[in-house]
Amino acid sequence: MKKDIHPKVFKAKIRCNCGAEIEALSTKGEEVLVEICSNCHPFYTGKQRFVDTAGRIDRFRKKYAKFEQPTA
Repeated sequence: MKKDIHPKVFKAKIRCNCGAEIEALSTKGEEVLVEICSNCHPFYTGKQRFVDTAGRIDRFRKKYAKFEQPTA
């Protein structure tokens, strides 16, 4: 194997917005922040939760409002 071509690997703490912390190996750094993890993701928890980051739905509606057909 060639020397000095592999990224450094850190023992990282991955922190979620829900408060969960996971220790894992990472090349990103010693602390990684994520928005959604397996503790709070609806697929794993079975609970539907509405996640609207930065008004995505409002931006979508504003962008495509001109294509909306008027109803009778």
